[in-house]
Amino acid sequence: MTSLADLRKTYSRESLTESAVDPDPIVQFKSWMEEALSAELPEPNAMTLATADTNGRPSARVILIKGVDARGFVFFTNYESDKGRDLEANPYAALVFYWTELERQVRIEGRVEKLPDEESDEYFASRPLDSRIGAWASEQSRELSGRLALVARATKFAVKFGMNPPRPPHWGGYVLIPESIEFWQGRPSRLHDRIAYKRQPDGKWRITRLAP
Repeated sequence: MTSLADLRKTYSRESLTESAVDPDPIVQFKSWMEEALSAELPEPNAMTLATADTNGRPSARVILIKGVDARGFVFFTNYESDKGRDLEANPYAALVFYWTELERQVRIEGRVEKLPDEESDEYFASRPLDSRIGAWASEQSRELSGRLALVARATKFAVKFGMNPPRPPHWGGYVLIPESIEFWQGRPSRLHDRIAYKRQPDGKWRITRLAP
């Protein structure tokens, strides 16, 4: 096995300056996301979501972003999952996007709120039928006796709801309202560019450069 300590990569694609970024970090994020989409990266919408319980014990997993607007970053999940229970107890979280091929990452921290029911209903209705049935079948994060038990639950709900399963009451959307957003661009000699936005009390954003 190759020594992990010996793995190296030189970052040299781009640079990032305070004058080059948009004053609004949401606009800047959308610009970077468009570049990731145009580059046809594998799942550029994948992000790590980190949460913590009431004891401060962290937990992280990769999920998919489903929207970004003036409010913040939108995702959907089972409210009774581990992350759902964390957010119920401690409504603060962090997101990380990492686009290896572009030598970029975005770090986001803020408060998380549930979306209005009508927005969750609208998104749920747009999902493929199998995904809608799966939302009913999966008691996310709970122990299973085996895969057959999961398949049996999916079959049960498919028979029950047919082509029109409603949104489960335990499933819906969240929006992370950002308080800080950092854009990281890899640079040679590990002297990376880190441009950070911090939301001020008046709602405006303060832009600073961080040491790599």
